[in-house]
Amino acid sequence: MSNRIEKTLTLKAPVEKVWRALTDHEAFGQWFRVKLDRPFEPGEKSTGRMLIKGFEHVRWNATIKQMEEPRLFSFTWHPYAIEADVDYSAETPTLVEFRLEPAEDGTKLTVTETGFDALPAHRRPDAFRMNDRGWGAQMENVRAYVEGEG
Repeated sequence: MSNRIEKTLTLKAPVEKVWRALTDHEAFGQWFRVKLDRPFEPGEKSTGRMLIKGFEHVRWNATIKQMEEPRLFSFTWHPYAIEADVDYSAETPTLVEFRLEPAEDGTKLTVTETGFDALPAHRRPDAFRMNDRGWGAQMENVRAYVEGEG
């Protein structure tokens, strides 16, 4: 099993618009389907709750790592942490990085998530599989948002 998920696509939107969609907590919440409690700030916790049908019980807990405008936004979190009665805080979180590059038709966006090898063995396969699928869906969500379809 891989330790890395990576998804890349070219968005028909300027880098500035994609940057805002990723780093403005309200914009991020719209396409990611999460209600966040406050703006993102490097070094700070980001909390909220998921709005995806069937996952409304899941709390959003991340730590914002980097916001290097307009090229890198990153955070750590506990992947596929969906059980309400499980404390995931002792686990090593994975690192999610969004990298933006100008492209001929707009913006090249790459999301990577690494660190699955540090997860407990019993959680690793499901967390990787579900997040691999989830990032595919979320990249389409951000595409719809920045290209004006969502």
